[in-house]
Amino acid sequence: MNLLKEVLAHEVYPALGCTEPISCAFAAATAAGQLGEPVEEMVLRVDPGTYKNGAAVTVPHSDGATGNLIAAALGAVLARPDAKLELLGDVTASIRQRAKSLCHDGRCGCECLDAAAGFRVEVEVASANHRAKCVLAGSHVNVVLVEKDGRTVIDRSQQAEADQSLAYRDALRESTLGQLLKLARNADDADRGYLRRGIDMNLAMVRRGEEVVGAACQLRRIHQRGYLTEDLFYRTKLLVASAVDARMAGVSQAVMTSGGSGNQGIVAILTPYSVGREMGVDEGRILESIAAAHLVNAYCKCFVGELSVICGCAMGAGIAAAVAIVHQQSGGDDQVTLAVNNVIGDLSGLICDGAKPGCAMKTITAVDTAIRSGLMAADGFGLSPADGVVGRTAEDSIRNLSRVTLEGMFSVDPTVLLILREKDAQRLSS
Repeated sequence: MNLLKEVLAHEVYPALGCTEPISCAFAAATAAGQLGEPVEEMVLRVDPGTYKNGAAVTVPHSDGATGNLIAAALGAVLARPDAKLELLGDVTASIRQRAKSLCHDGRCGCECLDAAAGFRVEVEVASANHRAKCVLAGSHVNVVLVEKDGRTVIDRSQQAEADQSLAYRDALRESTLGQLLKLARNADDADRGYLRRGIDMNLAMVRRGEEVVGAACQLRRIHQRGYLTEDLFYRTKLLVASAVDARMAGVSQAVMTSGGSGNQGIVAILTPYSVGREMGVDEGRILESIAAAHLVNAYCKCFVGELSVICGCAMGAGIAAAVAIVHQQSGGDDQVTLAVNNVIGDLSGLICDGAKPGCAMKTITAVDTAIRSGLMAADGFGLSPADGVVGRTAEDSIRNLSRVTLEGMFSVDPTVLLILREKDAQRLSS
C-alpha cells in the first residue's frame, strides 16, 4: 500500500463550497438521481459535526443562503452526482428557484442525528411516483447505501468502516511522523503534479478573496495603519485568510482540500508554499513538504476524529504546516517533535464552532502559530515533555491531544449545537 497515494485519493480532492453542506448536496443528488422525475419532498439527517459545520456557512450559487438544507435542496434538484463535491457549479437560476421553493414550502426538513459518533449524512427524497435514499458514512463522498422504492441498489454499510479506516487509516495510525516524511520524499511525478494543482487552485481562491470584505481585508487595513509589519508572517496570513474569506462567503470556485476540509487544505498547502517560496526553498522540496502536510493532517484525524470538537485548521492543518516547515529546513525527528509540541502547547483547546466567516480569524491564528512553531523547532527550540499535555514524542503529543479532545471536551459539541439551535429558532421567529 502506498499511503501517500491513498491519502491523496481519499482526503485531498477539489471541493466547491464548504465540504459538509456540499456533501449533503452530493448525497441528495445521489438519491434524487434514482427517481427519474423531479423531487417533491426531502428529509436530510446529519451527524452533529456536519450539522455544526453547515449552520452558518454560505452555500455557492444559493443567492447568499446558508446551511445544509439549501445545499441538499440544490443537490436534489440537480440530481447529478457525477461531479461529486463540485456539483454546485452546475446550478442555474431555475435550479436555484426550485430548490428555494422546496425549502420555503415546507417540503424539506433537516434533523440532527445526535447519537452519530462519526461523519454521517442521510437523505430521503420522494417524487410523484418513487422514493429513494442515500447514506454517506466515513468520508464526504463515501456512499454506503442507496435504495429505490424500498429495494437496495447499493449496500456497503457493513464494510464502510473497513473501506475507509482499516486499510489506509489503520496503517496511518501505526506510522510515525518520521515514516510519513520519508513517504513524502518519495512522491512520484504524478503525486507532484497533483500537489502543484492544489497550489494553483488555492492561489486562485486567494485572488477571489481579495474582493471579499472579511478578515484578510481587515489585516490589510491594520497593516496600512502601520500596526502590522509586511513580513513573511503577514504575507502568509494574508494569503490564507483571503482564500478562506472567499470560500466561507460562498464564492463559486473550488479549492483543494486536506483531510476532506477545504479550509484545512488552504492552511496545509498555502502555509508551507508561502514560507518555502520566501525562504528560497527548492520547488521539489516545497512539494514534498506539502505532501508531508497532507499525510500529517490525515494522521491527526486518525486520533482526533473526522469532524472534531477542536479546530481542525489549528490542530490538524496547523500541526501539519509546522511539520512541513521543519521538513523544508531539513529537520529530523527531534525537530518534528518540537514543532508538534509547540503547536499543541500553544493552541490545544481551540474549539470548532462550525464553518462560517469567522474561520478566517482562526486560520490567521493557526498560520502564525504554525510558522512560529516550525521555525523555532528548526532552531532546536520547543516545549518539553514536562510542559502541559505535550508528550515525549510527536506521536505521544497527538495521542494526548486526542485524549483531551475525546475524553476531556465531550460536552463542548452538545453545548455548541444547543447554541446554534437556539440561534436558528430566534432567526425563524423574527
